[in-house]
Amino acid sequence: MTALRFTPLTLSNGLTLKNRLVVPPMASQTADVNGLATPATISHYHHLSQSGAGLVMVEYSHVNLAGRSETNQLGAHDDACLPGLTAVASTLHTAGVKTGLQITHCGGKDSAAISSDVMGPSGITVPAYDRVLPTPRAMTVDDINTWQQDFVAAAIRADKAGFDLVEIHCAHGYGINQWLSPLTNQRQDKYGGELENRARILIEIVTQIKQVAPRLAVMTRIPGQDGYPGGLTHADMAQVCQWLVAAGVEILNVSSGIGGWNRPKDKRGEGFLVEDAAPLTGTTTAAVIGVGGIESVDYIETILTTKQVDLVAVGRAILAGPSEFANKVMQA
Repeated sequence: MTALRFTPLTLSNGLTLKNRLVVPPMASQTADVNGLATPATISHYHHLSQSGAGLVMVEYSHVNLAGRSETNQLGAHDDACLPGLTAVASTLHTAGVKTGLQITHCGGKDSAAISSDVMGPSGITVPAYDRVLPTPRAMTVDDINTWQQDFVAAAIRADKAGFDLVEIHCAHGYGINQWLSPLTNQRQDKYGGELENRARILIEIVTQIKQVAPRLAVMTRIPGQDGYPGGLTHADMAQVCQWLVAAGVEILNVSSGIGGWNRPKDKRGEGFLVEDAAPLTGTTTAAVIGVGGIESVDYIETILTTKQVDLVAVGRAILAGPSEFANKVMQA
């Protein structure tokens, strides 16, 4: 009997992944100061392609220089990024894997204090357990339109570069997470207030991407919950997922929310975020990815067999040694 991790998965748009293993987006800090991929970036993704995973996601790439989180963050903000992004996608395709580009704007989560214009849905500091972030200015309607145009333009570049998917980063307290969360979005217009309004900017971005780049599968990295008092709940995110899938999202990549992505002190063992993903699995036509310190064959097979998730993301265990992971997990 074939182990479930080896079975293919065909998404609702027809894209087939050769197995159920995913390398999640992880910042490599190999881009130059203009956000352009370097030879080190291409080498890094060639290295990750040796893991045997069917899908390798490329790290969070800013849609605007003002939305950077790190100095050497990869960019998708300008056509000058296209040659490097194309080379990364080609490297991964040559290795026989599908690939996607994660796109993001930090909003008020300017951890590196490098943004020239820190902005968010409201003038509210993004809460975090481990740091104090700057207070952003509240975005205008023109700012909202610019954000949406920047995300759509970045997705078009991902399409031109040959990526199979584009992932909108809506988790970890970054820009879109700030729009979704009642902690940071307290606007009084059509983009604030009730959940449907707070999700509006994201749903409009997804809808526009599906219109201008219909070949691309769309993934969203979402918080299963904010994990912060008064923030997004499981019920909130179940509803947001229904709207996302109706707008055309094919994969829901379930992670953490406002406050960051560090493992909570009370969480032990593998898959500390799988319990946030499991309630969403099978509730829509979208495939669901589970993540959180996953590394062993037994655990991977367990959560696939019990249908807690459709796909399993393995980050640090692959980053530590892609070929070694392949030898251990892909050949066991």
